[in-house]
Amino acid sequence: MSAAVSDARKRNKKRYGASRQNKRSRGSRELEVGMRGVLITCNMNERKCTAEAFNLLTEYADELYGPEKGQDYDGSSSEEEEGKEDDVEAALKKEVAQLRASGNRERRFQALDSGANNVIFIRTQDLEPDKLVHHILSDLHSTKKKKSRVILRMLPVSGTCKAFQEDMEKYLTTFLEPWFKTPNHATYQIAFKARNSSHNKREEIIKSIAGLVGKMNPKNKVDLTNPELTIIVEVIKSVCCLSVVLDYTLYRKYNVQEVVKEDIFKPDVTTVKKDMNVSNQKEKPEEGKTDQEENKGNQEDDVKVPKTDKGAEDGEKDGE
Repeated sequence: MSAAVSDARKRNKKRYGASRQNKRSRGSRELEVGMRGVLITCNMNERKCTAEAFNLLTEYADELYGPEKGQDYDGSSSEEEEGKEDDVEAALKKEVAQLRASGNRERRFQALDSGANNVIFIRTQDLEPDKLVHHILSDLHSTKKKKSRVILRMLPVSGTCKAFQEDMEKYLTTFLEPWFKTPNHATYQIAFKARNSSHNKREEIIKSIAGLVGKMNPKNKVDLTNPELTIIVEVIKSVCCLSVVLDYTLYRKYNVQEVVKEDIFKPDVTTVKKDMNVSNQKEKPEEGKTDQEENKGNQEDDVKVPKTDKGAEDGEKDGE
C-alpha cells in the first residue's frame, strides 16, 4: 500500500514539474535572436526604468510615426510623475491591460527580460530603433530638457545573432554592408561590451569586426576621436545585439542624463602647449629688440652731451 502511495506521489510531482516548466516556457518573455528594439541601462530601479522607457519611447514614436492604432497612451512625462511607486505600478498594470486587450496582435513596444541586471530590453515593432533613439537624443541635446530620472543609456538594437564569433562574423558580413560596403565608406569605431558572457574576448571580437569592415572598402578608417559611425556590439549571455549609430560621441555615448547637460569646452592640452611655446618664442626677440633700443638710446644721449657743451661754449664766446 505504501509503495502504491509513493508511486502516485512521484507521478504527481512529475506532472507538477512538467506543468510548471511548460508554463514558464509559454510565458517566457526574454531577449532572443531575431528581435529588434532598444537596450536601456539603469541604476538599480528596473521597474521605474521600464515605466520611463515606455513614456519616452511612446512620446517620440508618436512624433515620427503617429499614434499607435488601438492603444490609448497617457503621454505624461516621468518628470511630472515625480517618480512615485504608485505611478510605476499604474504604468505596468496599464501595460498588462493593453496586452490582454490587444489579444494576439503585437504592440509597438514590449518590455522583455534582457538577461542582465540593470538592463531592460524594449522590443519594437514596425519602426527603426536607430532612427527613433537618435531622434530622442537629438531633441534632448538641443532642448537640454531632462525627461527621465533613472534611465542612463538608450542603445538601439537593429539586429541580433548568436553570441559566438563565427555566428557574429557571418551575420555582420551582411548586416554592415549598407554603411561600409563599396561605394559606401566612413570613419568608425567599435563599442563592445559583454554581460554574463565569458566566451568572447573583447580584443578578438573588435579585431575581427575591423577586418570585415576593411575588406568591404579599404577607405573605411578607424577614428577613436570623432568617428562618423559607431558599431555597437552588446553581448548578453548567448545573444549579440548590434547597431550602427550616428553622433555617438556628440550625444555622450547615448547617455540621456549626460546629453542634457551644458557643453563645457575643454581645450586640448597639446594645443595649449603649442600656443604657449609660440607666444614664448615671440616674446624673446621682442625683449632683445628692446635691449638694443635701450643701448641705442644711451648712445644717442652720450652723443648729445658734447653738442650741448659745444653750444654752451659758443654762447660763452658770443658773450665775450
